[in-house]
Amino acid sequence: MSVLEMKVPSPGESISEVEIAEWLVEDGDYVEKDQTIAEVDSDKATLELPAEAAGTITLKAEEGDTVEVGQVVCLIDTSAEAPEKKEAPKKEEKKAEEKKEEKKEEPKEESASKSSTPDPGPAEKTYASGTASPAASKMMKENNVNGNNINGTGKDGRITKQDVIAHMAGGFNTEATAGWGGTRDKEPKKMSMLRRKVAERLVSVKNETAMLTTFNEVDMKPIMDLRSKYKKAFADHHETNLGFMSFFTKAVTEALNLFPAVNAQIDGKEMIMHNYADIGIAVSSPKGLMVPVVRNAEQMSLAEIEREIKRLAIKARDGKITPDEMTGGTFTITNGGVFGSMMSTPIINPPQSAILGMHNIVERPVAIDGKVEIRPMMYLALSYDHRIIDGKESVSFLVKVKEMLENPERMIFGGTDPYEVLLGLK
Repeated sequence: MSVLEMKVPSPGESISEVEIAEWLVEDGDYVEKDQTIAEVDSDKATLELPAEAAGTITLKAEEGDTVEVGQVVCLIDTSAEAPEKKEAPKKEEKKAEEKKEEKKEEPKEESASKSSTPDPGPAEKTYASGTASPAASKMMKENNVNGNNINGTGKDGRITKQDVIAHMAGGFNTEATAGWGGTRDKEPKKMSMLRRKVAERLVSVKNETAMLTTFNEVDMKPIMDLRSKYKKAFADHHETNLGFMSFFTKAVTEALNLFPAVNAQIDGKEMIMHNYADIGIAVSSPKGLMVPVVRNAEQMSLAEIEREIKRLAIKARDGKITPDEMTGGTFTITNGGVFGSMMSTPIINPPQSAILGMHNIVERPVAIDGKVEIRPMMYLALSYDHRIIDGKESVSFLVKVKEMLENPERMIFGGTDPYEVLLGLK
């Protein structure tokens, strides 16, 4: 009998322990080499644990256990023989069996004398059943409506805006409270290692930094007009969508170049200045908030930023993001607007010294050249460490971000007014 001890590999520097989030196999199962047998949580990311050899597995740790890097978590008996695989039924046999089952389940036709109007029965479900249209989806988010309780009347069962309006007009839905047990019971739930680490970091930021927040607002009409005009050509040419985040990232990198203290960090009695901008983009994932980093964003085009953000967001959502992809950021952007936030004070992501908060876009009356106009406005919030960033720098940084977003052509010229370039003034 040959037994292989599987130890927890090191997920990265400074990580000494992980938590067994979920075993994907059971004790005594036969596993193949490189088969994913478990998911482990570190304080930065969720990682997959592949089998190092084929054989019968014996688990040595339970789900939820905290184990040290290098600790044995399972044994694999490599001398065990693989179980015989049952042959899958041939396609022709399978189809014949399915047809047989369908015939059995067909209801007998009732005589026409019983009912002059045939019952159409429930609509046939398709891949689109229950999918909300963009307008319906927006209305459901704004009004906190659960799409599971809405019957779609659109094409192929899609949920339309009118379906949402009709559902809301029906008044309070008692089904919404079906999840409550009607008791006063309490149930303890263990926090994941990632959530515990986030909690520790947030408390330490509050206790160890002189955090302050300054606000401004930006007129999003220029960006929205530019996107509407070029989004199709952009998508066709670059094979990626043109979103708001690339504009904000680009505006931030230009502003960081003018105000480097916002891009700095405190290390003991020294300020570490960075001659590059590694921008962390906060994204929501099933495991909680994660902040993957776009490296050297100051050198990227809008298309390159969009592609990198999309790549990192997908990896975070699928739980495949690595610790290296979430460390080393110099500045962070977080977008609470996607969840409907009007205004907030974001908390700094240590050891960084500042974070920019985006919020939802709301049409509001504003004064433009002495006239009142309705414009799509967004509040911006910059939280910063007052120990190394003065009020003048923080406010000036935010104003510069606002100026470039309201004049997107300045991003092309590195923050300079293109007319000044044309006239030779810069």
